[in-house]
Amino acid sequence: MSDEQETEILAPRDGEPEAQVRLPRDYEPVDHRTIVLAGLAVVLAVAAALAAQLLTRLIGAVTSLTYHGQLVWHLVSPAGSHRPAAVLLLIPVAGALVVGLMARYGSAAIRGHGIPEVMERVLFGESRIPARVLFLKPLSAAIAIGTGGPFGAEGPIIATGGALGSLSGQFLRVTNDERKILLAAGAAAGMAATFGSPVSAVLLAVELLLFEYRPRSLIPVALAAAVAAAVRATFEGTAPVFAMPIVTQPTVEALGMYAAIGVVIGAVAAGITRSTYAIEDWFERLGHKLHIHWMWWPAFGAVVVGLIGLIEPRTLGVGYNNISDALSGNVAGQALLVLVILKFLSWAVYLGSGTSGGTLAPLFTIGSGLGALLGVGIARVAPSLHVDGHVAALVGMAAIFAGASHALLASVVFAFETTRQPLGLLPMLAGCAAAYLVALLVNRHSIMTEKLARRGAIVRPEYAVDHLAQVLVRDVGLREVVSLRADDELGAVRRWLVGGAAGASHQGFPVLDARDRLVGVVTRRDLLDEAKANTLPLRAVLRRPPVVVYEDSSLRDAADQMVIERVGRLPVVRRDAVRTVVGIISRSDLLSAHAPRLEAAHRARVTRSIWRPLEPAQPAGD
Repeated sequence: MSDEQETEILAPRDGEPEAQVRLPRDYEPVDHRTIVLAGLAVVLAVAAALAAQLLTRLIGAVTSLTYHGQLVWHLVSPAGSHRPAAVLLLIPVAGALVVGLMARYGSAAIRGHGIPEVMERVLFGESRIPARVLFLKPLSAAIAIGTGGPFGAEGPIIATGGALGSLSGQFLRVTNDERKILLAAGAAAGMAATFGSPVSAVLLAVELLLFEYRPRSLIPVALAAAVAAAVRATFEGTAPVFAMPIVTQPTVEALGMYAAIGVVIGAVAAGITRSTYAIEDWFERLGHKLHIHWMWWPAFGAVVVGLIGLIEPRTLGVGYNNISDALSGNVAGQALLVLVILKFLSWAVYLGSGTSGGTLAPLFTIGSGLGALLGVGIARVAPSLHVDGHVAALVGMAAIFAGASHALLASVVFAFETTRQPLGLLPMLAGCAAAYLVALLVNRHSIMTEKLARRGAIVRPEYAVDHLAQVLVRDVGLREVVSLRADDELGAVRRWLVGGAAGASHQGFPVLDARDRLVGVVTRRDLLDEAKANTLPLRAVLRRPPVVVYEDSSLRDAADQMVIERVGRLPVVRRDAVRTVVGIISRSDLLSAHAPRLEAAHRARVTRSIWRPLEPAQPAGD
């Protein structure tokens, strides 16, 4: 059931007891609110897609002005600038100073690479993002990236889309859960509008933002991603974002090598996660030691960006063309190795300094480059394995994202959507799964969740069906019930309680009328209340209509009913006889229902080996 579940009240019929019965509401995968959210998500998607277009044009304008001295409203590379070396060094520093000022006097929330900050608002801030972030995040990102920051535009765009969804949820009458859905829809729309990858955007929202998989949340997010991708196609066309040669069907031997490449890339991804946060910690320690406000830290990181940019200008800016070059083989050998190393150093230092930027594009550059280098190396050493360098680059691009973000499905589908290489799906699945495994073994948290874990959040990379939702009430709650009569005097019941009779130790009792029909539930505390006279009938002690649960309801329904109605036990009834008690269920029953699951998990943990020796065959009987 949803967090907003209400209780259905069954009114009495003619000739029936006066007490109403409060019934659990049946599970509904979607309702009219889902339709409303879907409509809002479509509007959000259009706004997020337009915001993505605006941000990319702002980045292009800042880049062209600072590096080329002209105004161009599309993405351009800082490489090829004819500015003096001193000016090229100072351009990133100037941009970092502006971003630092914006973060200090505008909002510190613009620092970072977007997705972890959005996740933090989902977990800790009721999915509320301040309105000023909607304007400051894209503007700061445009300045940071346009002045040479080695980031992609996707992180800020995802954060901007999430802010749009959050703000719409703050102005409208929606619940916290619905606001989270709108936030995720805006974020997914932002990613789809950047790369034209709607399916992977939905998967990314599920794996990193929603922390659930439900129809009522999935439908609005999916519609938002689809609409945003359609808007992008209107402006940019439908060609793949990263062009590469057509790949061929991999052999079995090659598939094994692609999985091995995934192992290496997974270890690299884990190392990248650790190193980026180590650099961030270093800036924290140095800033506190030298009493330098964090506003100035990006300027120091920008010095490294400028110096590396003088050596390899292709490390500057979004660098989407670097990914295409690695995938297509236009950059190879030593030049590709230098680009990968310097791109990582520039990105990690600048990101660790606390500026505004994204992580996806740098990771794709590093991963595709490493994959291409490994693939070409294997092909030269062992040509009989038929490893294709283009496929290896594709595997590397997807695997490093899977290892760093722990978003396995989003990584595989993203690489497919941005390259349109269906024959690369199998190698990518093998490589990403291997990278995901290695990264989880090395790092418990991803590059997206490490910051949240340091702040005390529990973020687990898994989704499981609620155990209580799989167990029916009749499996644990059908039993003989100790009940009381509505016309009995309170004094007689009190004497029965203190007499120690069987069932007198219970904490609650259903109260039945002369026809054995439920009229309420009375607790032990109510019965022993000294303010009530002994001559009162039990029906006068009842304080509320009976709250019940169906025998075919799940224990999750029962638990939700207890929380909503603030009761500790529920009489169990049949759907065709809602005042006929056939059992009772308490909070202790809900806890006990977990025993089989925990015992199975315990047996799995204490098993020292997965191999079980075969038992000797028994001789056949005569």
